[in-house]
Amino acid sequence: MINENPIAQIHNVSKKFRKIQALDSINLDISRGQIIGLLGANGAGKSTLLRHIIGLYLPDKGQCTTFQTDAAKLSPKELSRIGYVHQEGELLDWMTVKQLINYVSAYYKTWNKDLQDRYIKDFDISLTDRVGSLSPGQRQKVSILLAIAFEPELLILDEPASALDPIARSCFLDLLLQIIQDENRTIIISSHILSDVEKVIDHTLIMRKGQILHDCSFDSLREKYTRFTLTSLNGPLPAELPFENTITSQINGSKAVITVQDSSKEQLQAKAKNLNCEIEIKPLSLEEIYKIVVS
Repeated sequence: MINENPIAQIHNVSKKFRKIQALDSINLDISRGQIIGLLGANGAGKSTLLRHIIGLYLPDKGQCTTFQTDAAKLSPKELSRIGYVHQEGELLDWMTVKQLINYVSAYYKTWNKDLQDRYIKDFDISLTDRVGSLSPGQRQKVSILLAIAFEPELLILDEPASALDPIARSCFLDLLLQIIQDENRTIIISSHILSDVEKVIDHTLIMRKGQILHDCSFDSLREKYTRFTLTSLNGPLPAELPFENTITSQINGSKAVITVQDSSKEQLQAKAKNLNCEIEIKPLSLEEIYKIVVS
C-alpha cells in the first residue's frame, strides 16, 4: 500500500539557466512506497528536477520540500535519509574500494553490513582496486553500493545503469525490487534504457521541455494507449474505420494495425464484431508509449 504522506512536494517550481527554461512551473508530489520512472529526452529537465529535491539546485520561483523541510535547508539528518547516484558522480580516486566503503559507512548509523557484503559478492567488486583505476561500469557499481547500503528512505538514481553490462543491469533491477519491499521507501529512477525501467516501476513521470506531460501509475498509462490488429472476415477493410481517438492507422487490404487512446478493450471488441473482423489486442511497451506521448 502506498503511504499518502508525500516524501517530497514540488509547488510551482521554475528554473532557468541563461536562456534555457529547465523547469517550467512544475507541481508534483512524490509518494512513499513507489518506484517512479522519470522519463524524458536529454534536456527535458529530469536531472534538474532531481537536484531540486535534494537541494543541490534552488528554484528561481516556487518551493520544494523534502521530508517536510525546505530542500534548500536540508540538514545532515535529512540528507542521511537520501541516497543519490548520478552518471557524473565523483569518488575519491586515491582510495582503494575497501577504504572508500569504510570511509563512507562511518557516517551512517543505518549502514547494513550484510547488504554491503551481499552486493560486493553479487556484483563481483574487487575491494583492493584503486577507485581511480576502475572501469566506468565498476565505478557505477561502487557508486550504487554507497547509495543503497545505508538503506535510505529516498533513493534517487539518475542514469544509474548506463555503464553496466546486461547481466549487472538485471541484478541491479532485482535489487531495486528487494529494496522497495519496505513500503516507506521510495525510489526515483531516471534512465534512457526504457526496457529496464519497465520491469520495475509502478509510477511514471514523463517530462518534455521542463514540463510534466504525464504523472500517473504505470498501469494507468498502459491502459490509456492500445494497439490492435484488425483482420476482416469478408474482404478488404473500408478506408475509414469507426475507431475514435486514433493515433496511428495502417491499413493493408483486409488487415489493419491501429493505435488508439482512451478506448476500452470491450469497446474495441464490440466495434470489431460490428465490422465482422477478428481483433488481436497487444500491450504497448513503455518505449512505444513514450514515443507516442512525446511526439
